[in-house]
Amino acid sequence: MDLLSADEEYTAYVRGRLLWLRRIAYSLCQDWHRADDLVQTSITRLYVKWHHARQAADLDAYVRVILVRVFLKEQRGGWFSRTRLSPPPEPGTPEAAASGWDADLSMDLRRVLALVPPRQRAALVLRFHCDLSVEQTAAALGCSAGTVKSQTARGLATLRALLEVTPTKEDR
Repeated sequence: MDLLSADEEYTAYVRGRLLWLRRIAYSLCQDWHRADDLVQTSITRLYVKWHHARQAADLDAYVRVILVRVFLKEQRGGWFSRTRLSPPPEPGTPEAAASGWDADLSMDLRRVLALVPPRQRAALVLRFHCDLSVEQTAAALGCSAGTVKSQTARGLATLRALLEVTPTKEDR
């Protein structure tokens, strides 16, 4: 395949998956502007590796791994903790509505999800938002299945504590 058709293939893939990537990025970072930055960095990395990526058995999984690794690398770098351009929108404002603000329960969950440590948050998003298995999540995070299980359990415990939710019998 020539370079032009590879570029067209890349462009078609990104156009088709952009909203999906943006939603995952938002679930990870809880900020639409930052989610857009994560997606932009991820699709740039995807472009550089497109020749290899398009041969992957599961291209969506490949791209999801790029996105999660970009998020985790940014968390380690500390850029986001030092740079804040504006405060988050207030509930009920047009800015909040435009940014995808949800109902009260969803707002509470998103607010506390942002307080969960990054690796735990990544495990929770991949397991429950992306509906990945433990093994798929381990591959995306570059760790063992046991680490995914412990990060997920710790993340759920943190969420429960922050939301003051008592686990049911099924959760134990």
